[in-house]
Amino acid sequence: MARAIIEDVPPLVKLLAEDRRYEFEAYKFVRDGLGYAQEVLGFGDEEEFDEAGNTRKVRHVSGQDLCHALRLFAGHQYGYMAKLVLQGWGIRGTGDFGEIVYNLIRIGEMTKSDGDRRADFDDVYDFDTALMREFAIVKAK
Repeated sequence: MARAIIEDVPPLVKLLAEDRRYEFEAYKFVRDGLGYAQEVLGFGDEEEFDEAGNTRKVRHVSGQDLCHALRLFAGHQYGYMAKLVLQGWGIRGTGDFGEIVYNLIRIGEMTKSDGDRRADFDDVYDFDTALMREFAIVKAK
C-alpha cells in the first residue's frame, strides 16, 4: 500500500523532498517567469525544421535570456522586495535559476535544446545590484 502512495506523488513534490534548497514558490516563479519571457517579452520565437523538412515554431529561451526575464519579472511582481523574496525561497544568484531549471528538466516539467548547458545560467548578472532599484527618500515640502 505504501509503495502505491509513493508512486502517485507528483514529480514536483518528490523533487521538493529530494532537493530542499528551494521552496515550491521558487519553482513556480521560474515556470511563470518562462511564460513571462515568452508571452510578455517575446523571447523564444524561433523556427526549426523536423525530419521531414517542415518548419514549426519553437518557444526556446536561452539561459541568459531567461535570467534577464526573471530579473524583470521579479521587479514587476515584487518591486523593491524582489531580492528578499527570492532569497527567502533559496534563490541567491542566477546560478540558482539554472539549478531550478535543470531540476524541472529532470522531472519533465521543462525541456532543453541540444546547445543548452547548466553553466549558461552562471553569473549572468550580479544579484545584489540587478534586483535593487535606485530610489531616493526625499523630505516632503
